[in-house]
Amino acid sequence: MLIPGPDHPITLTPAKTRWRAKYGDHVIADTGDALVLQEADYPPVVYFPRGDVSMDFLSRTERTTHCPYKGDAAYYTILMDGRFAENAVWTYEQPYIAMEQIRGRLAFYPDKVEVYAVDEAVVDPAHVHTIIDEAVLHTDSGSGASQREHWPPNVQSPDA
Repeated sequence: MLIPGPDHPITLTPAKTRWRAKYGDHVIADTGDALVLQEADYPPVVYFPRGDVSMDFLSRTERTTHCPYKGDAAYYTILMDGRFAENAVWTYEQPYIAMEQIRGRLAFYPDKVEVYAVDEAVVDPAHVHTIIDEAVLHTDSGSGASQREHWPPNVQSPDA
């Protein structure tokens, strides 16, 4: 076990914004409680609390790796919509004491899963874009009529 220091610094910082992880067209993680790990000169890694990740789409693999600073990592494969990303997610379930804050949190490989910050002001807790909400309001409410005025046509009708 090695301890982070001046020759190999590791910092853990609570994220200042909300973070999401998206696989394909699906948000599989969404949190306002992310931790950002900055290790030496590597790119920063966002760690999500397990409770904020859709674990239904993850399956544990046999892969493990060892980091002399963090401990042993376990891996998950994502399976969704008939596609899979093998060993795309990792976790430190029993990290070394210096990295205790990442215990049980999950991180995603950015070449397999899109990890991005989200502006809290535009967060839709249902992960639905407002354009979808707008389209729904123009559909039949069950009464046989649109819930809002019809949109103007965007094509010309053929001449009779």
